[in-house]
Amino acid sequence: MENTLSPQEEMLKNLTEKSSVKQKTYDATLEVFTQLKTTLQTMSEEVNKALPDGVDSRVRLEYRDRGKFEAEIKVSGDMLIFSMHSNIFQFDRDHLIWKTSYVQQNPSNSYCGIISIYNFLSDSFKYNRLDDLGYLIGRIFINRDRLFFVEGKRQIGFRYKSFGEKAITSDDLKTIVETAVLYAIEFDLLVPPYDMVKEATVEQMNLKIENARLQTGKRLGFQFKSDDVLNATKGLRDGLRDK
Repeated sequence: MENTLSPQEEMLKNLTEKSSVKQKTYDATLEVFTQLKTTLQTMSEEVNKALPDGVDSRVRLEYRDRGKFEAEIKVSGDMLIFSMHSNIFQFDRDHLIWKTSYVQQNPSNSYCGIISIYNFLSDSFKYNRLDDLGYLIGRIFINRDRLFFVEGKRQIGFRYKSFGEKAITSDDLKTIVETAVLYAIEFDLLVPPYDMVKEATVEQMNLKIENARLQTGKRLGFQFKSDDVLNATKGLRDGLRDK
């Protein structure tokens, strides 16, 4: 005879099992994010010390802690923002993560915290251009045991197949940060198509004069193509695989 749990029993079961897994995942993700902040600060200091004498001070890396769940690093004309989500997520049933033996053995292993990496133009913040665009260039997924994988654009590769093989380390975080910085530097601001910007309203001109707020983004007028990913010369996937 099938054993049916009462609502109270079901609630207690979820609290002791699912909720516990989520809390442990949150703690692990926050721990990794704190470690990531240290990596960002250390890398900034090391790179700045290694810059040649007389180099333009504007190319120096600038790290700033933006609070419990955010940190930023300014790289010349770019701003990379690392943001930890305060909630824990489950993957939809079509996600390839469900095909890994690690998750198939225990579905609770799939609960992950997320650290997102966004690329903005530093001038967007400097001049308070609220309509400017930023791009999500990578996401780090971390479970309760600090096991991880990374997905993203171009060099920041998709590595779900390795999920369950190893816990994230300081070296992994350094590789992720270095790859993100290189991507931002190489990801140039393109001229938008003429037809897209051939007209402007009086309001847009006034706003531009006051705050330089005409919408700007690195790929304004362009879309990411699959070739952006396929033609990458060096991916994070390769970087971590070699470790």
